[in-house]
Formats: sequence, C-alpha cells, structure tokens
Amino acid sequence: MRVSPVKTRKIIPGRDRDIFEILDRYLPRLKECTVVAVTSKIVAICEGRTVLNTGQDKLDLAKKEANLYHVLPSRKYRMLLTIKNHRLGFTSGIDESNGNGIFILWPQDSQKSANQIRAHLAKRYGLQHVGIIITDTTSSPMLRGQRGQFLAHSGFAALNSYIGRPDIFGRKLKMTKAAVADALGTAAVLLMGEGDEQTPLAVIEDVPFVKFQKRNPTKAELKELNMELKDDLYAPVLKAIQWRKGGSKN
Repeated sequence: MRVSPVKTRKIIPGRDRDIFEILDRYLPRLKECTVVAVTSKIVAICEGRTVLNTGQDKLDLAKKEANLYHVLPSRKYRMLLTIKNHRLGFTSGIDESNGNGIFILWPQDSQKSANQIRAHLAKRYGLQHVGIIITDTTSSPMLRGQRGQFLAHSGFAALNSYIGRPDIFGRKLKMTKAAVADALGTAAVLLMGEGDEQTPLAVIEDVPFVKFQKRNPTKAELKELNMELKDDLYAPVLKAIQWRKGGSKN
C-alpha cells in the first residue's frame, strides 16, 4: 500500500465553498483502483459547517451536535464524551485547529458527501473503480495519542469478512471482519498529519485487499458497519455511563 499526501493552499472558512474545485485543482490524475482520502474538515468548511468561537461555548455547541453526551468528571481538557452518527468520540468532533478562530463541525451528511465525491471523480477521470473515505481524528480508550478514522466511505467494501475461512492451522474463523475503511482512514491521517502540514487530501494506491465497487454503499452495507449494543463487547461500559440526549436527531 502506498499513501501519498496532497498539499493544498490553506482552506479557509468563509472563503472556500466548493469541495469539487479543490479536488480538481490539487488531486493528480487518478488511476483505477485508487482510494482518495478527504479530511472532514475541508468538506465541512466548504459546506459552511463552521461557527465563530467568539461568545460561543464549545461544550454547549457539542451538546447540540451530539446524539448523546456525557459530562466528564475531569475539567482538565474541557471535553465531553459524545456519540454522534454512531461514533464514540469527544466533543462531537468539533475542532478548533487550523480554524483561525472558527469552530469546525462535522459535515452535515458525511455519507452523502462521500457518494457525491466518488461520482464526481469517477466521471472526471473516467474511472470504474475509485474509492472515497471522509476522515477525522479520534482516540482509542486506554491509549495515549490520536489516530485517524473514517466517517464515511464509498466505492468499496468497508469490511472484509474472514468468517468461515481457515487460519494457518485450518481452524475456521467465526467472527473476524477486517475494518478496511477504518484502517485506510488511520493510515491516511497519519500521513496527512495533524498540524501545519497543509495536506488535507491523500491518494492511496496498491491496495489489493480493497474490494472495489462501481457504486455507493447500500443501506444494508452501512447498517452492517454499526455494532448493535446487544452484540458489543463494550456494552457494559457504555451502559454504565450516564448519557444525556443531545440536540442532534440523526
């Protein structure tokens, strides 16, 4: 696998409003069976999903954006534990970095954005197989440090099932599914960086493990990505938290 970050000019809230113009200007000519990673931040900026941080409390805004939120006992970082769009994270994904005095929210509908970007790039470059991931930064429980994740994908299967396949000793696997989209998001964000790299795009090539599709993911495929609480190994922890309802109804 080869991940190539793509440098752009500064994408600025209030000025940049067309994600397709940015993609057309900065992406190299794409080949078949390529995945393009796009940070959620520049998608959100182009959608106008930004709020001036003057006179606006970040935690109040996060509560409005969350499906569920939990007030943390520690005030060290002024963050909330939140669930938004079936993603467990912090402060509803609201970010101040590289915002220049602006709170940047998640895109209004990351899946819709991924679908539209895939269709645009497939048409522009005459491609049958091109994948898209919308990425963001998250953290893992009990581990220090941030990593990348995907918020949405299109053009390929997000999971590779190993169920029923043998391991090296012939034992058939019962529950393993490789998280392809999330792993690509982690790799892309690592190369795109978290600071002043100014590389909000990445081209991912040489990915024989990716099962490309000439379409957007189906509702059934998207539903399969979300673990039901009754099957979730972390359910005891999630149920023990005193969740409050946020303002988002998604």
